[in-house]
Amino acid sequence: MTQTCGFAAIVGRPNVGKSTLMNRILGQKVSITSRRPQTTRHQVMGIKTEGQAQCIYVDTPGMHIMSRDRNKAINRFMNQAAGRALRDVDCVVFIIDRTRWSDEDQAVLERLENVTAPVILAVNKVDRLQDKGELLPWLESVGARRDFAAIVPISAKHGTNVEALEGEVMSRLPESVHYFPDDQITDRSLRFMAAELVREKITRQLGDELPYQMTVEIEEFREAGNVTHISALILVERQGQKVILIGDRGERIKSIGRDARLDIERVLDGKVMLNLWVKIKRGWSDDSRALKSLGYDLD
Repeated sequence: MTQTCGFAAIVGRPNVGKSTLMNRILGQKVSITSRRPQTTRHQVMGIKTEGQAQCIYVDTPGMHIMSRDRNKAINRFMNQAAGRALRDVDCVVFIIDRTRWSDEDQAVLERLENVTAPVILAVNKVDRLQDKGELLPWLESVGARRDFAAIVPISAKHGTNVEALEGEVMSRLPESVHYFPDDQITDRSLRFMAAELVREKITRQLGDELPYQMTVEIEEFREAGNVTHISALILVERQGQKVILIGDRGERIKSIGRDARLDIERVLDGKVMLNLWVKIKRGWSDDSRALKSLGYDLD
């Protein structure tokens, strides 16, 4: 029987549910999520193999319009990472949020103008629509913006119609041998996953208090007997951010560490000893060289 295999880029503006969709498709967490925009900062591949078909989904940072408060090296990196994911893919899943259409949605659509791969429009969070009667006329309206290969209303959070979206993607994969072993689900290392899970817990617990000038670097990742020892360094840019992260008598950093450890243990399927440290590194988010040393590297 002929095998099929190909790449599908998941794109859209920040906070439309790209990572939630990929995790739903894979049946487990590969990309971190939070209610805060721009939680995803890297391309992350999620690999789904079903029988003779293998699709490599590429989760991307939210494409955003550069502005005064979004004009740092890290913002440029995220836009470049998202744009690069459109190269040489076999299919694009463009996600929007219900019947909302913003300037950033329009900017994403314009970036897709030169993409020759079929573009499937996924209208997400339809479960939140107060008036379901709005959906059909909206789908007809938004369909006029581009000749989409398909338009699929979904709820990534609840799984509604996600199987139909997968079918649309899978039907467009070319004949090819599989690029990855059938049991592999991501291209990212366990070390990378550990850092991302720590960052997720920080974002979820301190999203409204801590700006985006925060990142996580794994300094130690080793197995000793039945325990994986992980030391993670949390970098911030100002003393005030460090104080917020640590919290009163260290309670906040303990809470972040506890939540992150439990998720990492699920990923590793084993016991984890997690140590967190906070350090000030001024200006790292607007320093291309510093970003590259911290793993923000398009290559």
